[in-house]
Amino acid sequence: MVDEVLAEAGRTQRRIRDLPSRVVVYLLLAGALFPGIGWQQVWQRLTAGLDGLEPATPTAGAMAQARKRVGAVPLRRLFDLLRGPAAGIGTVGARWRGLLVCAVDGTLVAVPDSPANQAEFVRHRCNNGGAGYPSLRLLILVSCGTRTVLDAVFGPTSNGETFYAPSLVRSLREGMIVLLDRNFAVQALVEAITRTGAHVLVRVKEHRRLPVLGRFADGSYLSGLGAVSVRVIDCEITLGTSQGLRTCAYRLVTTLTDPRTHPAIEVIRLYHERWEVETSYLEIKSTILGGRVLRARTPAGVAQEVFALLVTYQVLRLAMADATGTRPDPDPDRASFSIALNTARDLLVQAAGIFDNTTVDLVGTIGRRVLACLMPARRIRTRPRVVKRAISK
Repeated sequence: MVDEVLAEAGRTQRRIRDLPSRVVVYLLLAGALFPGIGWQQVWQRLTAGLDGLEPATPTAGAMAQARKRVGAVPLRRLFDLLRGPAAGIGTVGARWRGLLVCAVDGTLVAVPDSPANQAEFVRHRCNNGGAGYPSLRLLILVSCGTRTVLDAVFGPTSNGETFYAPSLVRSLREGMIVLLDRNFAVQALVEAITRTGAHVLVRVKEHRRLPVLGRFADGSYLSGLGAVSVRVIDCEITLGTSQGLRTCAYRLVTTLTDPRTHPAIEVIRLYHERWEVETSYLEIKSTILGGRVLRARTPAGVAQEVFALLVTYQVLRLAMADATGTRPDPDPDRASFSIALNTARDLLVQAAGIFDNTTVDLVGTIGRRVLACLMPARRIRTRPRVVKRAISK
């Protein structure tokens, strides 16, 4: 696949180099696995297991030139080849009443504070003035059952989430339902999603006026959002936390308008799956990056690095989905992302677990370690949001 995207993008090297284009792509993916070290140390890990082969020892400048030569296009095309739900009909937790459950949300990712990045990205405003680093806005469309990425878009934070969200509509189709937070309850976006044949379940503001066109026995009612017929479900969700009971009012709007085939109580429970996209961001920003700022000091380098990060995350998630899919019982939620990540790091340093023939082991070393240490069934999050660690001024 790497060779294919390099050829399509016209980035295959024209002469013999210490850093052929294919190796540069591997270097970028290795950099996503080891975000806390410089590129020369990443190279040392990438070549550590090649005893007796005397690999090249490129300088930091040579690696910088090689990354610039390859650019972001091959990484973007590689991501396009890999993105998808990795969910078959029998994948536990991936579908609800025959519909592939997906979610969209956005997050901010800090980039280096260089003049070039400052010209493209802006600092996010906060209580203590400007943030320490400029940020980019990342939106991903996630399959909630496997937490694999179906699509992604990113850019400056000067544009909001609703500006980027329509770019993800291309990856929706019939047989899917997409869960959205109330920030995405935009009439034009809902209409665009329904035109693909996908269904929508979105939270709206509690006091948003929606005309009552008919009432159902379960308490929901028929309404309209622009040209789209929707069903409105008003509910209260009560959680027991360490600080006592807390009740929140939710108004949900969905294109699933038949209360007999899609009861209101089940639709309300389904909406909880929207938090899976937040867990995906936790795995990318905290588990992989460890809360660190990206490396690249130019916007082009940032794009390259983000696509490398998304490819790496997707490959790990595909390996986890393949492993849990070989057994009938385990929910993909029980697979540990940390175990998959650290196993991949070990295998890269050792140059181990390499496929050398056409027989592909869908479980592999990563899958076997994940299956050997499955986590307990997911517990419901009942703790209130609190500041775990004070931020120094």
